[in-house]
Amino acid sequence: MYLMKASADPDSRAPRLVEAAHAEAKYAMEVRSASLRFGSASREVQAFENVSFTIAPGRFVAIVGPSGCGKSSLLMTLAGLRPLTGGEILCEGKPMTKPDPDRIGVVFQEANLYPWLTAQQNVEFPLELKRVAKDERSRAAREALALVGLADFGNSRPHELSGGMKQRVSIARGLVQDPPVLLMDEPFAALDEQTRLTMGDELLRIWAKTAKTIVFVTHGLSEAVYLADEIIVMSARPGRVVDRIDVNLPRPRTHQMMSTPLFNQLRERIWDKIRH
Repeated sequence: MYLMKASADPDSRAPRLVEAAHAEAKYAMEVRSASLRFGSASREVQAFENVSFTIAPGRFVAIVGPSGCGKSSLLMTLAGLRPLTGGEILCEGKPMTKPDPDRIGVVFQEANLYPWLTAQQNVEFPLELKRVAKDERSRAAREALALVGLADFGNSRPHELSGGMKQRVSIARGLVQDPPVLLMDEPFAALDEQTRLTMGDELLRIWAKTAKTIVFVTHGLSEAVYLADEIIVMSARPGRVVDRIDVNLPRPRTHQMMSTPLFNQLRERIWDKIRH
C-alpha cells in the first residue's frame, strides 16, 4: 500500500504520534560505530569515524557540522547508497546494506527531475520501476503531489516550475512509496532565503501530517534549530559526533521564535562546537 497515513492531530508534537508500521521497532535508525574511508592507498580519506547514535521513530533530526566533515557521506550510508568500512547501520532493526525505498526515501540537494517527464510522471517513476499497476501509481503520485501543495501542477514539466516547486516534486517522489524514514541532503541549499523559509514551513507541515522520521543534513544553523527535535553536531574530518542537542522549542514553530533568547542560545551552542 502506498501513500499516505496521516496523524490524527497534525499540530500536536508532544507526545509524538507514531505510525503503527514502525511502532514495533525501538529505533527508526541505529548507527553503531560507523566509519567510512575512501580513495586510493596513496590518498585515503577518512570521511567519518566511530559515529554512533540512535533516532526514535517519528523524530525530526538535523545533522550539522563544518564543510567536509562527512555529513552527506553519512547520509548516503544511512540510505544504503555507500557501504561502510566499519560498523553498521540499522533501519527499524534491520541492517542497511543496500538501498531500500520501502524503508527509506531520499531527497537530494538537486531535484534531479527528468526534464522530458511531467511532475506526475517524475513522482510515479519509482513505482513504475517496481512495476506497480498504472492506476495505483497514478493515484499515489497524485496524493503525494497534493501533500506537497502541487495538486494542480501534475502536468507541468520541470522547466515550467520554480526552484521551490521542483524541490516539492522531489520530496513527493521521496514520499510516494510511503517509507517510514525520509533522508534529506541539504534540500533547500540552492534556494533563495525567502523560498527556503517557505519550504521549511512546508516540510514541517508534511512531517506533522505523515509522522515520518526525518534526517535532515544542513549547513544552516538557524534552519537546524527551527526545524528539528534534535541536532547531531559533527566535528571536522574525520567526522565524529561532538554534541547532541534537544531542541526544546514548542511546536508548531513560528518565525518569531528565531529572535528569542532560547533560539539564539541553541544556535550559539552549535556554532561553539563547530568552530572549536
